[in-house]
Parts: sequence; structure tokens; C-alpha cells
Amino acid sequence: MTVPSRPDQVPGVAAGRLDTSVMHPARRYNYWLGGKDNFAADRESGDQIAAVYPAIRTVARENRAFLRRAVRFLAAEAGIRQFLDIGTGIPTADNTHEVAQAVAPDSRIVYVDNDPMVLVHARALLTSSVAGATAYLDADLRDPDRILADPELRRILDLSRPVALMLIAVLHFLGDDDGPYDVVARLVDALPSGSYLALTHFTTDFLAADVTERASTQFAGGRRPDGNPRSRAEIERFLGGLAPVEPGVVPASEWRPEVPADQLPPLHEASIYGVVARKP
Repeated sequence: MTVPSRPDQVPGVAAGRLDTSVMHPARRYNYWLGGKDNFAADRESGDQIAAVYPAIRTVARENRAFLRRAVRFLAAEAGIRQFLDIGTGIPTADNTHEVAQAVAPDSRIVYVDNDPMVLVHARALLTSSVAGATAYLDADLRDPDRILADPELRRILDLSRPVALMLIAVLHFLGDDDGPYDVVARLVDALPSGSYLALTHFTTDFLAADVTERASTQFAGGRRPDGNPRSRAEIERFLGGLAPVEPGVVPASEWRPEVPADQLPPLHEASIYGVVARKP
């Protein structure tokens, strides 16, 4: 399948669905990672944030590296064979199914995103191993019941068996009025004992006060808040009764790193927390 290069080539997308004049987080993230699947609005927004916080590209890279390490842990050490990845983003290297199926080819993955361009790329590029399976849902994290009830999810995942819920760099796009803690609790409640939650979340805990102030102004400047940084304590609330895997809620770069400590970026350049936690 050829991935469409223009909005008018995206099959099955109504004219109003793909508004390239409005930034989308998945496409902006693609821009920060050096990808080409983005538009002027995404690049403009990305550059505006980078002007306030130049290390944002480091955050994007460290977030992606956390995903790779977390999925490898879940597949290799925790024995997880089912993954629900919400807020997929545009495919790049080391996607969830690639990392999981490199460990266990029979792993089954459901990707969820609300950007039609993400879904087109996902369906074209995220091909499963023969032994496993992948599926792609057009849905929004703010509607967990719709995600859980989707027949395609139920076809791929057996919710009576452990599932890893992946919420990577997506929860900070939910404001308090979206009920983010209720959303996560609803998803986790639907999963059986032995399931896991893996999440990353942007924070200003490590930033100087003037950078925090300018970043907060930038994030609040769009049609809806462009990001909701949260403190470690606020992020720990997402875990509810889950048991964090060592080392707990830490800067994502410090979660089971693969390089020596002196090669890790300073915290003010990698201002994103990461955690993996198990449902008892």
C-alpha cells in the first residue's frame, strides 16, 4: 500500500476530518523527531515551543527510547503478549508491535489514535508478524468506553488475559476538565489482574521558574490547551492501586537506562516522567 502524501489522497476521510491548518500533536511530534509527515501548522507550533524550551527534541527522543525499553521489559520480563497503545502517533522506528514481536512473535497489538493521517500510515506500515496481530482504531482517549467496546479491539485482544496499556506522551493533552484520572481508571478497571500500565507525561518539575512560566503561556495559547504539564505527585495519582515496577515514577531517561548515568541528558533537557506499573 502506498501512503498518501497529500490530505486529499487519504481514503475514507471526510473533507473536514483532516484539517492541516490546525496543529496535531502526533504530526508535531513527528516533526521534532525529524520526520516528514507533518504540515506547516505542526512545524510552526513545534518551532514556537522549541523557542521557549529548546530541549523539546531531546524530550521527544527520550520519550521514544522509554517506549522501546518499556515494551521490551513487558514482553521479555513480564511475559505480556497483548498491548493497547493509545495515542499511537505517526509510525517511526521501534514501534510497539515491532519491539514486542521481536521478543514474542505472537504478540497482539491494538493501536488507537484520533488523527486520520496517523491511521493511514499505521495501516500501511505497522504490519504484524505472521504469528501475531495488529489492529488500528479511530478513537479518542477521552472516550474510553468507545475504545473498550470496539469490536476490532475485542477481536484482537482477550480482555480476560493480561494487557499492557500504553499511554505514552498522551495524558498531558488531557486537561482537568477532561477527567484524565477517571479516563485512566476506566481503562485499567477493564483489564484483568496481571495487566500493566506504561505511561510518560511531560512535567515542568525540572525547569527554571522563568522557563516554566513561558512554557505554560505557550501551551495555553491554542484553541484548546496545548499541553498540561503535571508534577510527579499528580502523575502518581494515575497509578491508583497499581504497583510501580522499579524504579517507579522517574524521569523517563532514568527508567532502566541502557547507557551509563554520565551519558544521560540533564533533567532540565528531558522533562518527562515515565513509569510502568502492574495491576495486582
